[in-house]
Amino acid sequence: MDCGACALKIENALKRLPGVTDINVNYGAETLALKHDADRSSRQAIEDKIRSLGYTPRSLATEQVNSTHSTERADRPWWQTRKGQLVLVSAVLLAAAATVAWVAPDLSFYAYLSAAVIGLVPIARRAVMGAMSGTPFSIETLMSVAAAGAVAIGATEEAAVVIFLFAVGELLENVAAGRARAGIKALIGLVPRTAKIEQDGEVREVPVEQLHVDDIVVVRPGDRIPSDGKIIEGTSELDEAPVTGESVPVLKTIEAMVYAGSINGNGLLRISITKTAADNTIARIIHLVEQAQTSKAPTARFIDQFAAYYTPASMVAAALIIIIPPLLFGADWETWIYRGLATLLIACPCALVISTPAAIASGLAAGARRGLLIKGGAALETLGKIKTVAFDKTGTLTVGNPQVTDVIAIEGDGNEVLAKAAAVEQGSSHPLGFAIIAATKMRGLTIPEAFGGASAVPGKAVVARLRDGLISVGSPRHAAEFNLLPPSFESVVQRLEAEGKTVVIVATNERALGLIALRDEPRPDAVAGIRWLKALGVDTIMLTGDNRRTGQAIANALGLDVRAELLPDAKLQAIAELKTAGPVAMVGDGINDAPALAASSVGIAMGGGTDVALETADAALLSNRVTGVAELVSLARATLSNIWQNIALALGLKAVFLVTTLLGVSSLWMAILADTGATVLVTANALRLLRFRPAATASSQEIA
Repeated sequence: MDCGACALKIENALKRLPGVTDINVNYGAETLALKHDADRSSRQAIEDKIRSLGYTPRSLATEQVNSTHSTERADRPWWQTRKGQLVLVSAVLLAAAATVAWVAPDLSFYAYLSAAVIGLVPIARRAVMGAMSGTPFSIETLMSVAAAGAVAIGATEEAAVVIFLFAVGELLENVAAGRARAGIKALIGLVPRTAKIEQDGEVREVPVEQLHVDDIVVVRPGDRIPSDGKIIEGTSELDEAPVTGESVPVLKTIEAMVYAGSINGNGLLRISITKTAADNTIARIIHLVEQAQTSKAPTARFIDQFAAYYTPASMVAAALIIIIPPLLFGADWETWIYRGLATLLIACPCALVISTPAAIASGLAAGARRGLLIKGGAALETLGKIKTVAFDKTGTLTVGNPQVTDVIAIEGDGNEVLAKAAAVEQGSSHPLGFAIIAATKMRGLTIPEAFGGASAVPGKAVVARLRDGLISVGSPRHAAEFNLLPPSFESVVQRLEAEGKTVVIVATNERALGLIALRDEPRPDAVAGIRWLKALGVDTIMLTGDNRRTGQAIANALGLDVRAELLPDAKLQAIAELKTAGPVAMVGDGINDAPALAASSVGIAMGGGTDVALETADAALLSNRVTGVAELVSLARATLSNIWQNIALALGLKAVFLVTTLLGVSSLWMAILADTGATVLVTANALRLLRFRPAATASSQEIA
């Protein structure tokens, strides 16, 4: 399939079959999914209907390559494809007709007539089948009417040339569409076909599809990681660029997670497999991008709707061009029939219809290559219009690995305060909770038992029952509400917060037991990422539930605005206020920020390839870098620019050729070039996005 119009033909045809529902044609992945009642429409009937439209259905392979949802098949040479064979047949017929015309000029009319009629048969057949299946105004319909009309007025030579050029144009569209798909299919090649697995004390080679969770594989220097896993022995630098887009090798040692497709640098590694081939990072990236290609951008939906009216309107316009001059002004019928037929060819909407999806598909593929996952054309288009980016603090602008820096006891000693806090935080998924538990274990302290588990007061505190009674670990704001903190310690809290530390109060129902201060350092690239966004003209703000002084200290260091002490509902309100000025992107870790991510115009998850990063929000940054947000915006703007260039190319060429045709300058074969030529130019322009390289400067070298 070449474009969304192909998918629409199949959808329209299958909708007419009884018992066939939930039809989903993904032209980018060349796949069809549907539900059908076998008693009303058999599988064979469905396949026959698809073949009648000129497409060849193939079953998804039982053994899926890398367990993605698309099959990897060897692409046939162009001359073995149906469209390639139509080009060859048309070329032979045209050459034979030209030879006959040169040898016997009196027979030239019949020679070109034969070439035109034979070449037109498969095109006309597809037009008839399309019309019978619910798509009457297709490119094949316009082509068939124009070619038949040319034959009718005796322009057989031009009819034969037009048919040949149409076949060439369709072939070029097919080749160009294949190039766009190659951007995603190339990801499949990143994962090795086999893996060296340890079994019964021996190392043997097996297909990656046979890997199971907890299998132990050996990866030598220079080899690719066969599937996601955890290092259990060895240390090495891994090139993760194929997965995350990160160009600098990453040092990995025991307990570190590794991704399928990464390249092992200089050490022998033993890896315990954590994901099968069906579920590894590369497979999920490919699946998500293929799903994204089915999500139409608003511009694409508008153009599809426009094309539905544009094509029949063009046929009416061509009919008026044929009829009005001869009837009203006594013009020559043959001349205006010829010009009307040329107008039909110019009006073919292929270039216009493909202008947006081709750019979107290339943009999605270019992003996936750089570790920027975007879940659909709508999200990509919105990213290109973003006015403000709102960041969560912990785990987004900061490393997400806070450390306990101070423990100050109000009652008892610091170790007792820390141990009780750890007991409350047991089972917590919050980074601060992890840090408190880690500090307790590092000091060799015994963590008391909590009875009945902990309960959370969102944005304020976590409470659990210990042997000594209820203990809470909460914010100074929560402690102030219940007058738990002695006034003499308020200045201590202020001092710690001014140093950029987060302070939590460990307390009973009646009084504070102590303070714990933690600090989470900003990400190394955070300053550069914020500066890059500002260079792109995007406002930046940090939305955090942390205290105002800590939030302000981090914001001052990074150079962005801040709204602090925000409870979850206040974050939603802040995003709603920001959206009044234009689209807003929210960047979070994908776990605690789900409501804010959903409320924003575009939610962006930081996550380094985790399940949450791949499944939450509208986009995910596998590289876990703040600069990735600016890369997303740059890529989206480049894609939007490419779309408008494509629309201008498609409509501009048609406008030029329409004028020249009405003036009698253009011929029929030049008219067909207005469509097929524009389609090839539009697709080639969209393919430039595959070479997208963002530049972290005010004058980003976006493809524009």
